[in-house]
Amino acid sequence: MNLYNLIIQDKEEVTLDDVFLDSHNKEQIVQLIKENTYSKELQEYGLPVNNKVLLEGSSGCGKTMTAKAIANALGKSIIILNLSNIVSSRIGETSQNIKMIFDKASRERSVLFLDELDQIGKARGSDDKDVGEMRRLVNTLIQLIDYYPENALLLCATNHPEIIDTALIRRFQLKINYQMPSDQFLDQFYDTLLSKFPEDLRKIDRKYNISFAETKDYTFTVVKGNLIEKLEGKHEIQL
Repeated sequence: MNLYNLIIQDKEEVTLDDVFLDSHNKEQIVQLIKENTYSKELQEYGLPVNNKVLLEGSSGCGKTMTAKAIANALGKSIIILNLSNIVSSRIGETSQNIKMIFDKASRERSVLFLDELDQIGKARGSDDKDVGEMRRLVNTLIQLIDYYPENALLLCATNHPEIIDTALIRRFQLKINYQMPSDQFLDQFYDTLLSKFPEDLRKIDRKYNISFAETKDYTFTVVKGNLIEKLEGKHEIQL
């Protein structure tokens, strides 16, 4: 399989201001960016720099956006790999593909973002005959993380940290948890999304207990419907 077919091509420019984060998560991420910005100076004092980070928690709550914002803040390119797309029935091939991605990220000093890390954990228990092979794949991943260079940044994301091999979890120096947003936090997000539209398009029935991604999709769908209705009304009057 071609290496570049495995990498998700995403050129979206995201800043930290574009990501809705609670105060604690934002504080941790700002610290992470600053540590990696001043890594040489910190290392001169023998201080370790966090460069292996696990983003865990609810789907659609900003993990991928966070990864892109961090890369942007550091002025680095990002390599996005969804592990659900790379796990092959031929485990040896999967290990080789992952090694190639790690080598590329290390060589280019890119930010490497592995999404759906739990696919490794899930696959280990999916079929008894594959347990041995999957354990070797997990061992390969652990070794790659252990030897990942200090001047490169590895970000991994999962919706299900509880099913990931504990030896793998221990490799991450920093774990950042993403929760479903509160009603108040969602209201702030709705206000931000709707602020770019005219006043008459901002009135929508707001849904709660949903993720930021679901909120964005819902809001834009309703606004588009309202705008189309408005345009059709104008067209009928002109006729």
